[in-house]
Amino acid sequence: MEDLKQAIISYSSKDLEQRKNWYSPAAEAYNKARPRYPEDLIHQVVEIAQLSTNSKILEVGCGPATATIAFAQLGCSMVCLEPNPDFFRLAQQNCQPYPNVEIENTSFEEWALQTSKFDAVLAASSFHWISQEVGYPKAASTLQQGGYLILLWNKELQPCYQVYQRLSQIYQLYAPSLDRYEDIETQEEILRGLGNMAIDSGQFKDLISGRFASEVTYNVDEYLMLLNTYSPYLKLAPHTKEALFAGLRHSIEDDFGGSLHLSYISAFHVAKKV
Repeated sequence: MEDLKQAIISYSSKDLEQRKNWYSPAAEAYNKARPRYPEDLIHQVVEIAQLSTNSKILEVGCGPATATIAFAQLGCSMVCLEPNPDFFRLAQQNCQPYPNVEIENTSFEEWALQTSKFDAVLAASSFHWISQEVGYPKAASTLQQGGYLILLWNKELQPCYQVYQRLSQIYQLYAPSLDRYEDIETQEEILRGLGNMAIDSGQFKDLISGRFASEVTYNVDEYLMLLNTYSPYLKLAPHTKEALFAGLRHSIEDDFGGSLHLSYISAFHVAKKV
């Protein structure tokens, strides 16, 4: 739990301008390669948070609208905040068919608080970018009495352990700091920690959590595009990334027929305003 808190502090303590532009180099890749959230997960969340056509949702850090559309399809009114200009543009394009969705190019921190206005605050793989001192109290303040905080997470897509061991040799050559494998137990522990933080904030209660395992196949281009969207890869020096990706491409094409079978956990935490 301490490691998780430190990791979140390292994200949320970055300068706001740096956070706003962090994903710009990979915005298009993020839109294409990051997986959406499973339908069953969305159904469960809608049920638990009692969302309907009449609900008002505030989404914090909507990205290119990765989760937005699934909720927009309910017909409810949504205000989506996205500080990154490239994500903002993509979200506008992706949400064109949904007049009930309003997207604002601003951060949650800078957004002018509207007190007791929303039925739900939604954050899909984004809440760790906001400091806990701001995030939970501001989310609670903007919720109506009995409103819900909805946190969605997609953990990193991973090949099976045997495939990882083969790719690990390439990481050791070019980027040893990125050579890591998270087993299911570790991912579940991280997800538990993320849920507990909402309760520990003192702003929320009655936490309900759920998780879904998904499997997908990515060809080598899709996989490298996906890696490009993860923060540790965004930080890599260009020549290091080039060498690493050339090595990975070579191995995936030669050893695994040009594609990888990947799995990931999607999870939700829904908690009620105290």
